[in-house]
Amino acid sequence: MHYKSHTCGELRLEHVGQEVTLAGWVHRRRDHGGVIFVDLRDRFGITQVVFNPAHLSAEMFALAESLRNEYVIQVIGEVVKRPEGMANPKLATGEIELLARKLVVLNPSKTPPFVLNDDTQELDEALRLRYRYLDLRRERMTRNLVIRHRFVKFIRDYLDARGFLEVETPILFKSTPEGAREYLVPSRLYPGRFYALPQSPQQLKQLLMVAGVERYFQIARCFRDEDQRADRQPEFTQLDMEMSFVDQNDVLEVVEGLLTAFTEQFVALHGKRLMFKPFPRLSYEEVMERFGRDKPDLRFGMELFDVSEAMRGTSFVPFQAAHVKGLVAPGCAHFTRKQTDELTEFAKRNGARGLIVLWHDAEGYRASGAGAKLSDAEKQAIMRLSGSKPGDLVLLAADDDRMKLNEALGELRHELGQRLKLGDPDVLAFAWIVDFPMFSYDETEKRWVANHHLFTAPRDEDLEFLETDPARVKGKQYDLVCNGYEVAGGSIRIHRRDVQERVMRLLGLSMEEAYQKFGHMLEAFEYGAPPHGGIAPGIDRLTMLYASAPNLREVIAFPKNQQAADTMLGIPSPVSEKQLQELHIRIVTEEAAEKIAQ
Repeated sequence: MHYKSHTCGELRLEHVGQEVTLAGWVHRRRDHGGVIFVDLRDRFGITQVVFNPAHLSAEMFALAESLRNEYVIQVIGEVVKRPEGMANPKLATGEIELLARKLVVLNPSKTPPFVLNDDTQELDEALRLRYRYLDLRRERMTRNLVIRHRFVKFIRDYLDARGFLEVETPILFKSTPEGAREYLVPSRLYPGRFYALPQSPQQLKQLLMVAGVERYFQIARCFRDEDQRADRQPEFTQLDMEMSFVDQNDVLEVVEGLLTAFTEQFVALHGKRLMFKPFPRLSYEEVMERFGRDKPDLRFGMELFDVSEAMRGTSFVPFQAAHVKGLVAPGCAHFTRKQTDELTEFAKRNGARGLIVLWHDAEGYRASGAGAKLSDAEKQAIMRLSGSKPGDLVLLAADDDRMKLNEALGELRHELGQRLKLGDPDVLAFAWIVDFPMFSYDETEKRWVANHHLFTAPRDEDLEFLETDPARVKGKQYDLVCNGYEVAGGSIRIHRRDVQERVMRLLGLSMEEAYQKFGHMLEAFEYGAPPHGGIAPGIDRLTMLYASAPNLREVIAFPKNQQAADTMLGIPSPVSEKQLQELHIRIVTEEAAEKIAQ
């Protein structure tokens, strides 16, 4: 039995007069004076079906009257042109309709727990995730899946044409807890031993370079047991890439070419456009000074300004810190004291000591609270250096720690950009961030830690400072950012064993521990490892931006919620005692665990 001869999205005027068979879901039903109209939907589109009693038996018309939204039906009929003036330009099939001759109800439907045929309604996400199989029927969600599919297919074709080989790597991997928390999988065959789900295929793709693959990619599943947020999921997908005999420019050019081509050839059809071509390359130091974040949203200005020198010798106590910086919120002089207090609290939560608020009106700066104690000359200096105009709001902060100050103001800038809707949703502002510090000092653990990962290569000119001045060392690391998100991260890797061992020692790994965790890597580097580097663009985050979705859950078919749970499937879920025994695992209470530890 053939359920359909055509999809619900393909019939046009050239099909008029043909008898066709369609099948799908009742998207909408209308009764107009004894004639029933049904919008029939499948994944490919919508076709209007007309059930006219003049062309149907009484039994068949009664069946049509029983139809309700989301019934699954099959319809056989003749394609006819819609009456003059009745065409629907919003539908690809809007010039025709199907005059039904036969109707089969393949499956009735209960009334759905939420409306599926109106994407403008705000729906409770918890309800949507509970009935995800219904949520995915909605037009917007189907479109998101299509965009993701097109993106992945484009990636495969683009990289295949450039000599890349797609290679799968294992999901059951080795625990190397240097990054985010891992998911562990107990082994039944080896009691007390565990696999780990990979945070990324980092080590394996480097070993593929040692193996001579030269150009590798994979649509890779990755797993991290992290606290959730809008742009995070416990399991996610990335385009994993690695290339041999390359430098930083080679890697950046491949990825930039891929994303530029996809945006212009496909996403532009949905109204998206690139802000920069080519993508700008900004140093980590520059973006932190100008925007306060290493993933700045470049669709709007609102750059940080520095008044430290102008405040030297001030009697205004809050500005006697070493560094004083601020930002201008355009057109926000109408903000009330309550609103500015909210901004101050936000800034404090993100590391600022507080904010000094100045309202710029036609007379100059107006201040209340502590800001009123600034001298007229100081206010004039701030006005000149900030570039503020009447109607603007000026927000300032001070701190002895310049990086901490930049970061606090950077989060404030990002928050204001979202509140004021300063970023054009149809613009994609890609930019490369380069020249990251390779290490930072962890005051809690009293040791140096890698800012990217321990396989990132230091710049050649900084090698001599590895042991003597680690803070001075910059890595061959690069991030791709877009609209306030990091969408890709990568680096040129260490390919020499001696350099890798030096980095491991700096990070506090004994050689015994290094061999236990990474002996396979160190050994491989002794067998002619080529210079290599790679990157991992996030498929989920990029699709989220391409689809103008508010979070990752909108572009993943079956995501976890913000508590890392799947309420549709009821997971995580308990398992039987028998399964636990087979895995040599015993679940104990928190109190019992404390006693065991003692």
